[in-house]
Amino acid sequence: MIRQTVDILISGGGVAGLAASIGFGSAGFSVLCVDPAAPVTDRLSAGADLRSTAFLMPSVTLLQEIGLWDRLSPFAAALQIMRIVDAGGAAGEARLSRDFDAADLSEHPFGYNLPNWLLRREMLAHLDSLPNVRFRPGLSTTQLITRESEALVGLSDGSNWRARLVIGADGRNSAVRQALGIDVKTTRYGQKALAFTTTHPIPHQNISTEVHRSGGPFTMVPLPDHEGQPASAVVWMEKGAEIARLAALPQPAFEAEMTLRACHILGPMTRISPLTIWPIISQIATRMSGQRTALMAEAAHVVPPIGAQGLNMSLADLTTLRALAEADPAALGSAKMLAGYHNRRHRDVQIRVAGINALNRASMMGAPILRDLRASTLGALYSAAPIRKTLMKAGLGLR
Repeated sequence: MIRQTVDILISGGGVAGLAASIGFGSAGFSVLCVDPAAPVTDRLSAGADLRSTAFLMPSVTLLQEIGLWDRLSPFAAALQIMRIVDAGGAAGEARLSRDFDAADLSEHPFGYNLPNWLLRREMLAHLDSLPNVRFRPGLSTTQLITRESEALVGLSDGSNWRARLVIGADGRNSAVRQALGIDVKTTRYGQKALAFTTTHPIPHQNISTEVHRSGGPFTMVPLPDHEGQPASAVVWMEKGAEIARLAALPQPAFEAEMTLRACHILGPMTRISPLTIWPIISQIATRMSGQRTALMAEAAHVVPPIGAQGLNMSLADLTTLRALAEADPAALGSAKMLAGYHNRRHRDVQIRVAGINALNRASMMGAPILRDLRASTLGALYSAAPIRKTLMKAGLGLR
């Protein structure tokens, strides 16, 4: 049997897998990245990922280091203020609003927001400039055998590979994780999320807004203007039955309910993209590494889309893995390197998943007395400057 050789084989070609390909390719390692599906890189094409990703500043720093940020920055909208709104009173009423301004911490914004379909487009274009990186859409990982010195990987086209390190970035149902026999703890909330993009007459002023009422947050994240109009990406979380009802509404009725749920903060909102529906869970793997293998992104941890933590946790995984690989390239994929990766990341992931779980359950509160408790807690946290700044730093991934 003929086996081809590569330093790193990445199973999964989503945003996290492509970022890992670029990150390790720019560090001089040979990389093969495979994914069963070809990325959709046009907003209006079937299967397009209409969610957006807010890159917090530690992630932006990584993107700068791997040479990707210059390509992304022209399309990015700055996130200067994170606004939390409690709408637990009358429908459409924003009874309490608190702003967390990045200027309180540094001269930089919290981060920048980009549409996921555009991220894929620009990442694929950048991969073409890296001769030591190959991306093979249409292929999946079908076999994984690990040894002390290497990993042996079989792909769906019948080819066989030797790799010093395999990275499982293949999503919440990760085949790599299952091949390693690593268990996960999954929490289900009975929620789903609608993701779409909108325009609105009132400029967002680089403010990302989470509106909390019941069922889950309604989040509006700034995007660059669309055809001369202010634009935002929206993630609307609700119980599954309510999401089904909303998705079935005619567009005018949907837009009326959307504007009411947004408390009219941006004025009458117009949906300019199809709706996509995403299940909401939290999930964490019991380990983030195995022999010659590392798990990252949703193969290792899944969180509800609150506080811009999802992909930023994934890029923190990449930052740690890449630093360990560059510190000792000869030890790539060794037991020592992978133990170091697990030890550095797993505890932080556990803490963040627990925190986001608590925030989501607080946002789901439906009883008026519980909504009042949520509002009073928000007011207390905001009024105490040291606590407020600690929360802001935690959200940014700062120490």
